[in-house]
Amino acid sequence: MTHSSLATPKKTIGLTSDNIAGVSPQILQHLIEFSAGDATPYGNDELSLQLDRKMSELFETNVAVVLVPTGTAANSLCLAAMSPAWGAVLCHPNSHINNDECGAPEFFSNGVKLLTIDGDDCKIDPIKLSQRASLKIGDVHTVQPAVVSVTQATETGSVYTLDELRAIGDVCKSHNLKYHMDGARFANAIDALGCTPAEMTWKAGVDALSFGATKNGTFGVEVIVLFDTSLKNEIEYRRKRAGHLMSKMRFLSTQIDAYITDNLWLTNAQHANAMATKLRDGISAIEGVELLHPSKTNIVFCKMSPATIATLHEHGFEFLANRWGDGVARLVTNFATKAEDIDAFIAVLARSDK
Repeated sequence: MTHSSLATPKKTIGLTSDNIAGVSPQILQHLIEFSAGDATPYGNDELSLQLDRKMSELFETNVAVVLVPTGTAANSLCLAAMSPAWGAVLCHPNSHINNDECGAPEFFSNGVKLLTIDGDDCKIDPIKLSQRASLKIGDVHTVQPAVVSVTQATETGSVYTLDELRAIGDVCKSHNLKYHMDGARFANAIDALGCTPAEMTWKAGVDALSFGATKNGTFGVEVIVLFDTSLKNEIEYRRKRAGHLMSKMRFLSTQIDAYITDNLWLTNAQHANAMATKLRDGISAIEGVELLHPSKTNIVFCKMSPATIATLHEHGFEFLANRWGDGVARLVTNFATKAEDIDAFIAVLARSDK
């Protein structure tokens, strides 16, 4: 089948990942404004010293903040500080730390073991978690459960409800486990649930959060938010030892300052989620294309024919396909995705699948 009647866009339209987007103009402007002049290095500049207070206001409780340039560092430093080397981190099989960190959690922690706990929709089942957390406690021959790590939003775009997060928090409390949240798409989850950052974290029992920003409009910065502030000293030493203490820290702090000002972090996520909803609605109306996974954020999985995937790629739409099965495509929107580009994608998809 030929598709000569379908005009090829003059530009490439990226749905590969939310990492492909540029930087929010507000953040770029902030970087320019604070780039002039001298500033005390290593996080002792004025903006950096204010971040604990500003993030405490956002989360409605006293928090300690540690900035790093990557999500891998944020997750791995948290887990290393929360578990002994003979400990185990309990996570979902499809979690980012299990599949996409190249062994960094194990490396940073001198060998912590990741143990997977299954559950529907890429979410840990609290009952299975409780059962696993009770096994072989005190047995010197076995790694000891130390931390539970949840990915919010998940790698398939689903979100833990507040009740589900609290249920996991209850398991952590009853089994004396630390509770970590990988929030690479934290803002997207907040928008999907319509809740506050406090409700989705410390009020559910979370001890440490990897607060994602790079996928949602910053140049390159992630925030370790510690509700258990006793972890800060160890994480700071681990950050330096791992080579993630930036000398010109103001350029990380400046990004986060702009990111949380006037709720830019949430506005960006709301747009990304809205574009994904528009995408899902368009796909659902097309016969022969199947939506997969109950996504509520900015990630859409669907299944289509190989010919359709090829046609979309030929017409300038970039996305990942066939990694999760034949004909399975992952489409990811971001804060800069344009509605007209989603319309163009749906139009090509509708015609090419005939």
